[in-house]
Amino acid sequence: MVTLTNVHGIEVRSLSYGAIICSIRVPDRDGRFDDVVLGHETFEGYIERSSYFGAVVGRFANRIAKGRFTLDGTTYQLATNNGANHLHGGVKGFDKKVWTAEPFENGGNVGVIWGYTSRDGEEGYPGTLTARVTYTLTANDEVIVDYDASTDKATLINLTQHTYFNLAGDGSGDILGHELTIDADAFTPVDDAQIPTGEIAVVQGTPFDFRVASTIGARIDADDEQIRRGRGYDHNFVINRSSGGLVRAALVVEPKSGRTLTVATTEPGVQLYSGNSLDGTIAGKSGHVYGRQSGLCLETQHFPDSPNHANFPSTVLRLGERFQSRTVFAFGVTSRQ
Repeated sequence: MVTLTNVHGIEVRSLSYGAIICSIRVPDRDGRFDDVVLGHETFEGYIERSSYFGAVVGRFANRIAKGRFTLDGTTYQLATNNGANHLHGGVKGFDKKVWTAEPFENGGNVGVIWGYTSRDGEEGYPGTLTARVTYTLTANDEVIVDYDASTDKATLINLTQHTYFNLAGDGSGDILGHELTIDADAFTPVDDAQIPTGEIAVVQGTPFDFRVASTIGARIDADDEQIRRGRGYDHNFVINRSSGGLVRAALVVEPKSGRTLTVATTEPGVQLYSGNSLDGTIAGKSGHVYGRQSGLCLETQHFPDSPNHANFPSTVLRLGERFQSRTVFAFGVTSRQ
């Protein structure tokens, strides 16, 4: 385990297994520190019941229809682990691999570089992919996640961080009262198997309109086909951007504690997942039982099933190219109650 602590006492802990972020301790408006991510107290817990808690997921985050794609005229069959589809890198994706660690300090920032090499053919993917994920805890109370990868043959890549947040504190109940803003005018609707249809749909007039802050629970049970298909929110939002670079994707405010989380990214999309599959059968830290919607994920990413939709941003990485991406999780507090 690697522990990072900044000058304000904020603490981030991560594991070599899955490069998992297993704890983030931040203060509320009264200065009280709590762990605001779901997970386990022991390494064994992550092996036995992971639900992707805190992990880096890849080689391709989210779903690929029927685990199949064609690249440069060759069709590849990936492992299928979500019904007939491929999810989060397959049966043994990056979340279940042991990463190497290289801790560092740099001008008041502390961090760790996690490294993993995915061999040609792993889970069906072509090419040997060398990946590095860097977690940096800054003096400005930011957790910066930098992704970097190269390959020896054309392949796919779509990495994300799958931390479940509850800004009221781990084990404090559901996240339905969290206030959420997502800077997205559109989202990608899904079919019954939660595979994107290829449509880019406007959020206006739907339960997916978070352009103005709304509690997550306000419309999560709406009479809406997409809500039913996700059993809540489990959808990719198309982040508004006028140019490349880092832009804000989302803002979360937990009114009772005053804690805030701002998510910025260079990625084109963010998956809002409201913890719909948590069913009360997983006991996490301090014996906390994780019921439905007890945590939320904001997974910055390229779009699901991108290789099968020509109108989606490409996820192809070729020999001589580098995949580089950044996501920033910035923590703060608001005095508003």
